[in-house]
Amino acid sequence: MDDLPTPAELDAQIDQTTIDWATPDPAATVFRFAAPSGELAAWSLGDPQHPRVVLVPGATGSKEDFLLMAPALVQAGYFVQSYDLAGQYESAEAGPSPSSGRWDYPLFVADMLAFIEDAGTIPVHLLGYSFAGVVAQIITAEHPELVSSLTLLTSPPMTGQVFRGVRFIGLPSRIVSYKVCAALMLWGIRKNVNGVTPNRGRFVMDRLKITKRASVDDIIDLMRHTPDLTAQLRQSGIPILVATGDGDLYPVATYRKYAEQLGARLAVYRTGHSPCEITPNQLAADMLALFGSVSA
Repeated sequence: MDDLPTPAELDAQIDQTTIDWATPDPAATVFRFAAPSGELAAWSLGDPQHPRVVLVPGATGSKEDFLLMAPALVQAGYFVQSYDLAGQYESAEAGPSPSSGRWDYPLFVADMLAFIEDAGTIPVHLLGYSFAGVVAQIITAEHPELVSSLTLLTSPPMTGQVFRGVRFIGLPSRIVSYKVCAALMLWGIRKNVNGVTPNRGRFVMDRLKITKRASVDDIIDLMRHTPDLTAQLRQSGIPILVATGDGDLYPVATYRKYAEQLGARLAVYRTGHSPCEITPNQLAADMLALFGSVSA
C-alpha cells in the first residue's frame, strides 16, 4: 500500500485558481445565529455529537476563510463551526453596540461567548484568526471552562498598540489615526499586495462591498488597545498553538517570543497572513496535535 500523502503534500496539490470561495461546502449547514449584536451568518460541518471546534475570522474576513481546512478537522472526528464577526460580510447588519455606538470589545466578546454557549456543546477547541484571536484570548482568560484548546492564527503577537510591530508601517502607525491605518489596510487589500489568485481576489472584493467600513475602523482602533492577558492564559493551563506564516505582517521572531510568554506551541508555515487558505492541511494537522494534548 502506498504511503498516504503528508499534510504538506496535500497542500501542494490544491489548485488555488479553481476554488469557489463564495460557495459553502455542500455538506455544511448554513444558519443565522441570534447574537447580542444581531444576527450572525454561520455554518457548521460534521456530526454535532463529536467534539466541537469553533473557527472565528478577523477584520475584513469571513467564515469562508476556513473552507479548505474544515474538512480535515471533520474527517478527524470533529464538529466544526464558524461565523462572520458583527459588521463583517454576511453579518454586516449586526452591531454596533447600542451603548457606545461602536463595534467594541464588549460587543465582540458577548457575541463569541453567546455562540460558544448557545450554538453547540462545550467546552470547545477555539481558533481566533487575526483580530478574532484577541477576542478569543479574552474569552479564554475570563471563561477557561468553555475552552479546551486555543489556536491563535496570525493574531497580533503583541499587546497594547500592536501595529508598532508590523513590518514597514510600525513607525507611521504611532503617528497617524486609526482611520488612516484602516484605510492603508484596505488599500493594500484592494491593490492585492498579497498576490491572491483572481478568483480569491473577486471574492475578497465582493466581501468588502458588504462589510461595514465603520466596523473595520473600530476594529483597527481596538487593536491599538490590545489587552495583555499573557499571564492569565499561561496560568490557565489550556494548550495554546500560535500559528503564523513566515511572510506574515510580524516577523517570526516576534511570534516566537510571544509563544514563549504564553507557554504555547509555535507553528510556522511557508505562507503569509493566511495559512488557513494556503496551508490548510498543515494547520489542521497541528491543531489536531494540540487537541490530542488536552487532558481527558
